[in-house]
Amino acid sequence: MTTATLATPALRTRKLTKRFGGFTAVNGVTLDIAPGSRQALIGPNGAGKTTLINLLTGILRPTEGRISLDEDDITQLPANQRVHRGLVRTFQINTLFPRLTPLQAASLAIAEREALGKVWWRTLRSCSWVADEAHALLAQFNLAQYAHVDTAELPYGKQRLLEIVLALAAKPRILLLDEPAAGVPEDESGELFEVIAGLPREMTVLFIEHDMDLVFRFAQRISVLVAGAVLVEGTPAEIAADPQVRAAYLGNSRV
Repeated sequence: MTTATLATPALRTRKLTKRFGGFTAVNGVTLDIAPGSRQALIGPNGAGKTTLINLLTGILRPTEGRISLDEDDITQLPANQRVHRGLVRTFQINTLFPRLTPLQAASLAIAEREALGKVWWRTLRSCSWVADEAHALLAQFNLAQYAHVDTAELPYGKQRLLEIVLALAAKPRILLLDEPAAGVPEDESGELFEVIAGLPREMTVLFIEHDMDLVFRFAQRISVLVAGAVLVEGTPAEIAADPQVRAAYLGNSRV
């Protein structure tokens, strides 16, 4: 199975490698993520999935290889500059401010996007449009009723939704989701992925997920990572039928 050839991928890696001493966590990964695609990254625990996301977002620097956003090489670009170019992520473990309300958190994310902190003589309260946009985002993701509740008091599934809202406040072109359903009760994970499925079609989404039902339901394309390297890539049907994937990851379970 070969990676589809794309004229201008939204996100591309070439032989991306990360070593920690003598341990190779990511080993020569080459990916082409198509604009507007919904692509899943799966693999056993320790396969290097989160390390790869950390490389893509600039949290880690690669030992070797290149990363391109559209046609621009961003391999050495700091994480904050990648965000301003439209490459935004969520984390496997929530990175929320527990004593802020969703409205406050979303407003701050919007203010950061617009660099309002640099305009020291204006208060956030004077920018009513920021609160309006924050309210609209929360309503879009069924969080309006929690707008004034401390984040720490939200059900965990709602906290995961809020993290996606904060990512979307940056108006990303590419959204990377690191196990968005991790720790979310089964009856809420479907709702969360319905939200992801409803994101604008022009937005590119790459997500890590261990729940194979969710992966095969929502992904258009799947990359399988084993021991830090891409074992195989293809459509959900191709991945489900691939004997290498079954041997290395899926076992004999039906998908």
